[in-house]
Amino acid sequence: MFRKRKNDELGRISVEQYKTAEKAPFVLVLDNVRSQHNIGSAFRTCDAFRVEKICLCGISAVPPTPEIHKAALGAEFSVDWAHFDTALEAVTRLRAEGCTILSVEQTEGATSLQDFRPEPGRRYALVFGNEVKGVAQEVVDASDGCLEIPQYGTKHSLNVSVSIGIVLWSIILNNFR
Repeated sequence: MFRKRKNDELGRISVEQYKTAEKAPFVLVLDNVRSQHNIGSAFRTCDAFRVEKICLCGISAVPPTPEIHKAALGAEFSVDWAHFDTALEAVTRLRAEGCTILSVEQTEGATSLQDFRPEPGRRYALVFGNEVKGVAQEVVDASDGCLEIPQYGTKHSLNVSVSIGIVLWSIILNNFR
């Protein structure tokens, strides 16, 4: 028999504890993500996996908005974030801070997600693109590598918030926990 656990039984940390907790060595970069629900979902997923921060770029909305809050359920208060005019500006800054830049995009020569093994001690910036156009080519060109999620159906892409969850789960749980 299974009984759903109540929220107070889950042992979750507070926002204050989250702020000082050790983070996974990843920064998320959202390149012109237009849906505030996708942005809110990114916050919630980043909170779940204790990602360092989110860089919201271009047309990506920034908190506080009711739409982001609806999907984030308060994770916009725990996960650090910054806004940049462009994703290229964000990845340039993150590279200067020592991050390896990886675009999650279908490109020639991309590494299949299941084959990616992060190097211990290295920080990574994971770039996710616009719901229609993906990661801008100039950002792909500025990346150190690209990751591709294997897909076997008739569609050519996944929703960006789904992609974020798949990538973070695969990398972080398989390598850092």
